Amino acid sequence: MGRSRRAENTGFVCAHCGIDVPANTDGHYRNHCPFCLWSLHVDDLPGDRASECRAPMEPIGLVEKSGKGWQVVHRCTACGHRQPNRLVREGDAPDDLDLVLSLPWL
Repeated sequence: MGRSRRAENTGFVCAHCGIDVPANTDGHYRNHCPFCLWSLHVDDLPGDRASECRAPMEPIGLVEKSGKGWQVVHRCTACGHRQPNRLVREGDAPDDLDLVLSLPWL
């Protein structure tokens, strides 16, 4: 049986900068730290939490996806897997917009 969205949408300590990150409050998963934008390689497919890699993922750029808006693209520091993740614009601890805008468009 699959895990519920509520069970996966929990706070965490960022593996890159060490800051306590609150759970997302906009109805979506929080896939990265809003303070440094780093993530962890936990998904094989978006939201499945099935990856065994678990290495840090560096924010490498931005893309715009129809229906999803701007997304931060992360690259795994161990295996090179790339994954776009939607921005958190509202709620507790929105993404640092200055940091987002410093990323190159891909």
